[in-house]
Amino acid sequence: MTDSSGTSASATGGFGVSGLTGPARAANAARTAVVWDALSRLLARLSEDGPLEIVDAGGGTGGVAVPLAELGHRVTVVEPSPDSLAALERRASESGVTVRGVQGETRDLASLFPEGSADLVLVHNVLEYVDEPAAALADVAGITRPGGAVSLLATNAVAGVLHRALAGQITEAQHLLSDAEGRWGEADPMPRRFAPQQLLELIAQSGLSGETLRGVRVFADILPGHAWEGDAQAGQHLVELEKAAADHPELLGIATQLHVIANKP
Repeated sequence: MTDSSGTSASATGGFGVSGLTGPARAANAARTAVVWDALSRLLARLSEDGPLEIVDAGGGTGGVAVPLAELGHRVTVVEPSPDSLAALERRASESGVTVRGVQGETRDLASLFPEGSADLVLVHNVLEYVDEPAAALADVAGITRPGGAVSLLATNAVAGVLHRALAGQITEAQHLLSDAEGRWGEADPMPRRFAPQQLLELIAQSGLSGETLRGVRVFADILPGHAWEGDAQAGQHLVELEKAAADHPELLGIATQLHVIANKP
């Protein structure tokens, strides 16, 4: 399957590209390519003996879960919003796959799944909003089988400083730089952001190990809109740039998000 930017679904994972065209579709592909690239390699390693049991904690409308189900894996989305679960059911039906949807939050994982029952747990854009990130990640680790893995995606506090400054919000950028929760002020809609070291410490506390940290959306969120005009290959070029930049430690600070693959010993 190939989208209009020339980027294959294997590169983007199909994450949220439905209904987008032209520049918007290309930009979205660039924003998701790094995560899907890492997940593709992880899936190949974990699924040597067959389809995986995957839990997508806070998986919303299935932007990640449905492509994983299309690959033949058994996926359960745990999501607090009934509307999102209804949209998940529609998306899965339209794609011809089955994804189990369960209403709940990360604190419910231990009661919803047996200990060590998931081969892979996704925790994407969740730790920013839970009351206790350390406890949430401990629950995630608890349902992950030994030898399994956790994919963690979280917002980068350091990049947030850059984005506020580029938006002309200088005082907010300065506040965020020193704020323990990575917030730019009381009106900030995001409860917290994470510095790379904070995220790695949380992972270690949960009992997970062997993590790799990559930058996601290093350039996609700061490029001007005209960068997408007049170049039919711009989307693919940016996908390749994002993949190359993801592993550069010097560029980690400006990545909008941090992606970690951690293993359960």
